[in-house]
Amino acid sequence: MSQPFGISCKGGLNTNLNQLELLAQPGFAVALSNFEVDPDGGYRRINGYSSFGGDSAARPNSNNRPLGMQVYGDGVIYCSGTNVYFSQDGTSWLQINKASVDAAGDNYSTFTGRSAAARTSQGQASFAVFEGNTDYGEVIITDTGSGVKPMYFKMTGTGANVNSRTYFAKEITVSGTVYPKFCVIHDKHLVVAGAATAPNTIYYSGTNDIDDFTSTGSGSIVLDDKVVGIRSFREDLIIFCTNSIYKLQNINNASTIAIVPITQNVGCMDGASIQEIAGDLVFLSPDGLRTIAGTTRIGDVELGSVSRAIQSIIGKIAANIDDFIITSSVLRSKSQYRLFYSEATDTVLASKGIIGTITPNGFEWSETVGIQAHAFTSGLDKDGLEKSFHGDKDGYVYNHDDGNSFEIAGTANNINALYETPFLDFGDAGTRKTINYTKISFTPEGVCQPTLRLKYNYGDTSIPQPPDYVLTQIQAPSEFGSSKFNAVVFGSSNDPLVRQAVQGSGDTCNFRVFSIDANAPYAVNGIYADYRPSGRR
Repeated sequence: MSQPFGISCKGGLNTNLNQLELLAQPGFAVALSNFEVDPDGGYRRINGYSSFGGDSAARPNSNNRPLGMQVYGDGVIYCSGTNVYFSQDGTSWLQINKASVDAAGDNYSTFTGRSAAARTSQGQASFAVFEGNTDYGEVIITDTGSGVKPMYFKMTGTGANVNSRTYFAKEITVSGTVYPKFCVIHDKHLVVAGAATAPNTIYYSGTNDIDDFTSTGSGSIVLDDKVVGIRSFREDLIIFCTNSIYKLQNINNASTIAIVPITQNVGCMDGASIQEIAGDLVFLSPDGLRTIAGTTRIGDVELGSVSRAIQSIIGKIAANIDDFIITSSVLRSKSQYRLFYSEATDTVLASKGIIGTITPNGFEWSETVGIQAHAFTSGLDKDGLEKSFHGDKDGYVYNHDDGNSFEIAGTANNINALYETPFLDFGDAGTRKTINYTKISFTPEGVCQPTLRLKYNYGDTSIPQPPDYVLTQIQAPSEFGSSKFNAVVFGSSNDPLVRQAVQGSGDTCNFRVFSIDANAPYAVNGIYADYRPSGRR
């Protein structure tokens, strides 16, 4: 007599639990590559990425890799080599690291004709945007190079053509030979830190004077540890150091300004990992990804990590942190934290990342393979729409999380996506199971055709293992007024159940759903198996 067994896809990737523990957690994935967790349940194959500028895309600075990117106005700012560029369409790039511009600003012609402000040792960049009363905000750029002053840039004018805009640019002097690596806007001040000559010192500008570090309200504070990142968070400035974390309070009150320790036993491994999401700050510590709220609440204990489910992955990143280029950002529309890591010489297909999605149960994780992001940024454009970009080691710029393929250097490449369940005993380890068929619940966003693979008895090669099953092609459901001929099926379900007869038997079984194509994304919501138990062992 056949019996049912169901798997609800929830919990995300888990590389921390052993096989016996996973028997009781069928919704977890032991592999979840190029999928993302849906907060409402299910695992969705990710979007691809496409060339910024389409068929007419141009690289900002030949094959020089990006050192930093920032969504700005209706485009993106890109640091590379010894220069900084801006583009709103990806087809042409305006060099913006210019020598001091007249206080009234330059028109396009005058600005492009000015000599460059040399950034000869420019390194990984940090950005701060002071919104103020300008069309697009005022941008400050610092970097990890040596001897490079903070750069100031502003663009005004809302005409569609950059030729009609007004431009402002200059270098900012903080103090003598202080060349800070990190910057942030906090309570109407520009705060900078990380200078090689003063690694333990933060400097803050005057109130509403973000380019003046001598005016009223400016100052500096020395800490007991090396600063590796700074972020404005609620009422405080959070200062991340190598082995400790502090908060600066009351920056606008000289009599009550104070440095308060959050922890003196946990630090941040790379400032590029720090991001604000869901009303908290996430950062990479030696024991995993942590949140400021969690660290503040429970101190230095290991439970402060929100990445325990993927600790083996985080451990590899932490162990090789000096070899990796780290970049991260947040996709607000998806409640996602995305971090990418790769070596400078990695191929695109070897480059990896992690995706943390905020769900009702907290962070749930997945991996990416094939997104080579040496710089990554996401933010709101001038119209309030979220845009995201990344750049690879060869200097190409991409619309991140866009399209159905990995468009590498103008060539569309398949997305290799894999979801794998743990090996499961269906609640009874002592019986052999012969599976008759499976039903898989999908949510397609277009035509797609994943493949199903079953393995029995932990993949034992001494027993017959069934072949791969290419599932019936799934069509997207039609929506009145939006369907395309031969692209959708009228009346099809939003969440079709795809039935597949299967072969084989064993004490345990796992399921893989995978695809290697440039078809539309799809979500796997759950798997149902109809099976017959046989002799108890």
